[in-house]
Amino acid sequence: MWDKPEIMLWLADLLYALAAILLLYAVLFVVVHLPVFPVKEIKVVGELKHVTRQQVQYIVNRELAGNFFTVDLNRTRKAFEKLPWVRNVNIRRKWPDKLEVSLEEHVAMARWGTMALVNTHGELFDGATDQELPVFVGPAENTVEMAQYYSQFQQMLKPTGLAINQLVLTPRRAWELRFNNGLVAELGREKVSERLQRFAGVYGRTLDRLGGTVSYVDLRYSNGFAVRMQGFREKGSGAGADRAALKKAA
Repeated sequence: MWDKPEIMLWLADLLYALAAILLLYAVLFVVVHLPVFPVKEIKVVGELKHVTRQQVQYIVNRELAGNFFTVDLNRTRKAFEKLPWVRNVNIRRKWPDKLEVSLEEHVAMARWGTMALVNTHGELFDGATDQELPVFVGPAENTVEMAQYYSQFQQMLKPTGLAINQLVLTPRRAWELRFNNGLVAELGREKVSERLQRFAGVYGRTLDRLGGTVSYVDLRYSNGFAVRMQGFREKGSGAGADRAALKKAA
């Protein structure tokens, strides 16, 4: 190889090129780490109702280290994602000295028992609110399904004026609704939307006229439903007598 000048020249050119690349990299590394490219503005965008200015300022002071080129965007994004009400974060550099932080907040739909909140995507999060919200009770893996059914049920119930205070999904996948007027509706496991739609269609001319005297509705019938009258007791019966006080309503 040493007696072939063309190979020697090629190797020399290659070494010169590598040295030039390394020198350029070193120069760029020094330049971008100079304090001459500070981040002068941080713009936070998004419809924020729960994330406070103090929380944003805390993260900026704690996490934004370095200049425009060296600030760790991934680390900063993860810091914002730890805020209880933040669902999604997007951060980008805007030349020459600005960072734009886009925040998406959770929108609370319901409470998950007493432990957490459920957002409109059916996701659990640890926010705190004094807002009046319905309560979901069921398996944790079914939060998305429960959020979808809740929206569907509420739409069906609009003509009745009823609002769902509690939505229950049992381990056997049976649905139960508790309304704002104290009424409890048993939907069962099958054709739940069809059963609730039938109930909503006749509520105004049947149960609504009875005022607050009906405490329970069983919708698990093919052509109607059964009701339990509040305070009804069958003569000669024991503690479970009200279970027998079911009357068919067309």
